[in-house]
Amino acid sequence: MPSASQAIRVLAVQPTLAKYRVPVYRELASRSGIKSTLWYGDHKTLKNAEPQGFDAELKHLRSLSFAGQEILWHQAQLDAVRRDDVDVVLLSWGTRYLSLGPALRTARRRGLPILLWGHGYSKNDSSLRRWARNRIARLASVLMFYDETTAAAAVESGWPADRVFVAPNAIDQRPIAEARDAFCASPINQESFRVEQNLVGKRLCLFVSRFTPENRIDLLVEAIDHLRKRRPEVVAALVGGGQKYDAIEGMVKSLGLQDHIRLLGPIYDEAKLAPWFVSAEAFVYPAAIGLSLLHAFGYGLPVVTDDAAAGHNPEIIAFDPKEGPNQNGLAYRKGDPVHFAETLERLLDNEQLRHKLSRNALATVEERYNVPAMVDGMEAAIRRCHELRNER
Repeated sequence: MPSASQAIRVLAVQPTLAKYRVPVYRELASRSGIKSTLWYGDHKTLKNAEPQGFDAELKHLRSLSFAGQEILWHQAQLDAVRRDDVDVVLLSWGTRYLSLGPALRTARRRGLPILLWGHGYSKNDSSLRRWARNRIARLASVLMFYDETTAAAAVESGWPADRVFVAPNAIDQRPIAEARDAFCASPINQESFRVEQNLVGKRLCLFVSRFTPENRIDLLVEAIDHLRKRRPEVVAALVGGGQKYDAIEGMVKSLGLQDHIRLLGPIYDEAKLAPWFVSAEAFVYPAAIGLSLLHAFGYGLPVVTDDAAAGHNPEIIAFDPKEGPNQNGLAYRKGDPVHFAETLERLLDNEQLRHKLSRNALATVEERYNVPAMVDGMEAAIRRCHELRNER
């Protein structure tokens, strides 16, 4: 095992420290031959978690508005590339950072390798955004993406394959597995829950996330309205709160769906979420799904979402709705609540299909989309950066 003095010294600079990222940085810090430090900002979109099991320091991030667009200045990016006690710097790949270009040029002058980490695309892409993103990328040493498809596109565009890596986005599946197994350990618990929640004889579908405009929960409400006419036993439980909660609540009441749609509010405790996940037969997410996909897969729950891959978050790469040995969900036509209802009905009516998708959903996160696999990709990219520095 390499000594601490031989370890690759990595400094990562990120806009926030999301709770779901804590296990990732902890896993990276545990890797032999890697000495990692995180500097994280205080971007207003996310409440920072407490670092646990790795070195981290809060560095203020400035957010400005220009022509209706948010512009960021993170002085930590420049400070990181000026240090003499760092071998590799990992930076967020985003066109909104005014500080990123100067940081990359400074690193290049100093011979310090930079690992750029990002989506490699934008949901609202444009020729200007692509130009800016690619111009920034040319100053980096190595690129790291969330998915194989975007990584392959980078190689096709001319990037050397040995400088392009994938760290598939993941959440820590251990607390999910613990909560799932604890609830499933007793059939009595499961039956008691169904009785308490008036789910006996019901077919439960589940949504867990924030109520935001892009999630199009209104389409789910419309789909349940269509489906209940043929399947009156169908119930959808919606867990979460947010901007669209009141509007969805009003829509449920106006359509008389109180017996078919349960608005449960936010639930954050995994042990309290587990009974709903285990009791459900499908995870329904109308549009723009992200990490919730991996959450559902951790319970072996098939996912139904729309077929517009470009409108989803990077985690959509784990979703396979095509008929075949790895299928783990079903896709409906974007924006079509009737087809949404028909797709959900198909899943509920086919027990063999549900069991197949359930097995594959669980295998998806156990074999590929998990924290150790994600950090494997990060470690490989970091080591390649270090090799490039030694080749100079």
